[in-house]
Amino acid sequence: MTPAIASSLGSVLPWLDLFGIAVFAASGALAATARAQTLVTATFFALVTGVGGGSVRDLLIGAPVFWVQDPRVAGVCLSAAIVIWVTPERWWRGAALDWLDAVGLAAYAVFGAAKALAFGVPPLPAAVMGVVTACVGGIIRDVLAGEPSILMRPELYVTAAALASGLFVVLTVLGLPPLAGASLAAAAGFLLRAAAIRWHLRLPAYRGRR
Repeated sequence: MTPAIASSLGSVLPWLDLFGIAVFAASGALAATARAQTLVTATFFALVTGVGGGSVRDLLIGAPVFWVQDPRVAGVCLSAAIVIWVTPERWWRGAALDWLDAVGLAAYAVFGAAKALAFGVPPLPAAVMGVVTACVGGIIRDVLAGEPSILMRPELYVTAAALASGLFVVLTVLGLPPLAGASLAAAAGFLLRAAAIRWHLRLPAYRGRR
């Protein structure tokens, strides 16, 4: 990790990472419980969703796969699955998880971009790594659950992750202190996703050539 990022974000990045993992793991467990699956299946969904994006990112940037090196990660995913399993289903209905997911999406996108930059990845690919970190776990979850992938939905989801990771990279390149850049970028990504949830914002669909 570069000295600037390490000194400014060293105490914050692990918490961003674990928070994003917990939120995505919960969404994976919910996908399983909504289909009346077993606790084993819910735990598997939680783990795959929680670590999917970060695993692909680490493989692409040549870093040790994070959750294999950190025993806390599997514990967070297991705990999220158990919490979903033992709590009433009505607690997780409505938009509550959508709002938590919006926070996790923005935080995880920034974390992924920051880690890529720290491993010497150039700015543009680093921004892409932020999107991969935030979105690939959800794509895997949707495929396993037989749901339309988030990539195939017009809602502003991947776009919000791209805003968070891209803005963080731009602000870092421009010389803004990493902690300030991370805060601004995560806030921007969250606000865009929140607006999409609140007002159902979506990108225009392709309508073909005339």
